[in-house]
Amino acid sequence: MHIAVISPLFSRSEELMQKMRERFGNVKHNADNTLKTKADLIAFLDGIEVAIVGREEIDAEILAACPKLKMLSRYGVGLDNLDLEAMQRYGVKLGWTGGTNRNSVAEITLYFMLALIRHTYTASTLLKQHRWKVDGGIELSGKTIGLFGFGNIAKRVIELLKPFTCKILVCNRTHDENEAKRYGIAFASKAQILREADIVSIHLPLTDESRNLFSTAEFKAMKPTSYIINTARGGIIDEEALKIALKTGQIAGAGLEAFLEEPTHDWELVDLPNLMCLPHVGGNSKESIVAMGEACIVHIEDYINHP
Repeated sequence: MHIAVISPLFSRSEELMQKMRERFGNVKHNADNTLKTKADLIAFLDGIEVAIVGREEIDAEILAACPKLKMLSRYGVGLDNLDLEAMQRYGVKLGWTGGTNRNSVAEITLYFMLALIRHTYTASTLLKQHRWKVDGGIELSGKTIGLFGFGNIAKRVIELLKPFTCKILVCNRTHDENEAKRYGIAFASKAQILREADIVSIHLPLTDESRNLFSTAEFKAMKPTSYIINTARGGIIDEEALKIALKTGQIAGAGLEAFLEEPTHDWELVDLPNLMCLPHVGGNSKESIVAMGEACIVHIEDYINHP
């Protein structure tokens, strides 16, 4: 069986690639990250039956050009980059396990919360510019946190927040009151969270419904002392509206590690002093990389045993 690893992050993990070689023999990889276009992907997948895919977009055009491709194993947790309808149409199976990077992303979310609300990010940046400014911000303890989404990552964030005794409001499509009681949260409307939350944190997939879910009206509805964090997917926040909100003080600051285009080249946004940003590393702890990779390998083995 011909197997390929599209994801450069997986390809660069010697631990994961060694496991692949032990189980499947020689495996094609993309450690040099040379796949920049659809044509590159199509050429790379020529003759391949099974592929491990990360954030790369796989659409109907690629599937149509790769008739031997029969299974995709998703390295990561989001599925918005895969055309699931086209996969079904072309008979390409999906291997996917949700929540494999939940702790990694949740820790980065907590890191954003603390660094923003305590002003440690801005204080560190200023000190590296040889500017001594003492401003300790406010404590996270006891504040109101608004979470959009109630999946694996959001639930882990709630667990990490327990020592801080925060009031946690959750906006989610469905309401399970038993789950609310278990996690000590209250379900709330979007409007209530925007009105009350000291920190808004996004944990949603990118869909037609969530695209630009936070734009001008939402930032105007938030408290001027509040912060917004996105460790989910770019495109959920309207980045042009966010620039205005940060420049005019509609909100106090933001933490982003997901951008509309990645890698981002919007330096006007990145350079704003009240924006804390990372290059989408939330789910990429060493432990998470291994956990996501091992899940991919299990799915491939399952496909080989039960094609």
